[in-house]
Amino acid sequence: MVDLLTDKVVVLSGVGPGLGRALGEEAARMGADLVLVSRTEKRLEKMAEVVRSHGRRALVVPTDITDEDQRKALVDKALEEFGRVDCLINNAFAIPPMDPVGTLGLDGLRAAQETNVFAPLRLSSLFADALAETPEKPGGSIIMLNSCVVYSSQPEYSGYKLSKGTLAHLASSLATELGPRGIRVNSVAPSYIYEDVNKAYFDWLASESGRTHEEVYAEKAAPTDLKRLATPDEVAKAALFLASDLASAVTGVMLNVDCGEFHDN
Repeated sequence: MVDLLTDKVVVLSGVGPGLGRALGEEAARMGADLVLVSRTEKRLEKMAEVVRSHGRRALVVPTDITDEDQRKALVDKALEEFGRVDCLINNAFAIPPMDPVGTLGLDGLRAAQETNVFAPLRLSSLFADALAETPEKPGGSIIMLNSCVVYSSQPEYSGYKLSKGTLAHLASSLATELGPRGIRVNSVAPSYIYEDVNKAYFDWLASESGRTHEEVYAEKAAPTDLKRLATPDEVAKAALFLASDLASAVTGVMLNVDCGEFHDN
């Protein structure tokens, strides 16, 4: 693995299975130290073991990122431990109600937006001073984990699209606002990621339709140019490129990691 993030400090919000784990492990392989953030301490400790197995430091900070006091405490603990922060990855996600938007109750939408939009906004704002003070050029960065759902108009994905569409606009606005301070803000948009949750989903679809798992996979991969689905580590590597010095002049973009399913025209 190329040491793209040697000695950088990465705050990873949303440590979990699949992409969250891949982001943490790939960042450690690239030479970063990690501040690991989610509500579940046991999950964080397992991720910390993985980070340390690659010779990097890990700070475990159980946090409810929808709570302002806990968000502020997270910033304090990160800086107390490492003295710097080079990258914030906003990966945490709450599943919105999966029904047509005209039928959705506002309480469910508000709850999802707290995690999916307002928490990334506040974490980005609270870490901005530290990111602006990153010792080495080109400066600090923020990465928003978005989704190719923003290109979909399926009724059942409307609440999901509302969250991710708002997050895309937030990232664009923050890129403009924080750019003069040397902070880059970018987004990554995967389509289906071939990981455990989607593998189980494909199994369910197969059982419901009398098909095999492989046939369901082929159906989901058919719209892509590469005729396959991205793996968690592939999405993580693309995201972490945006945290590296190789992307020093890249800000305000959303990078699709979808094996060529969606194209900008």
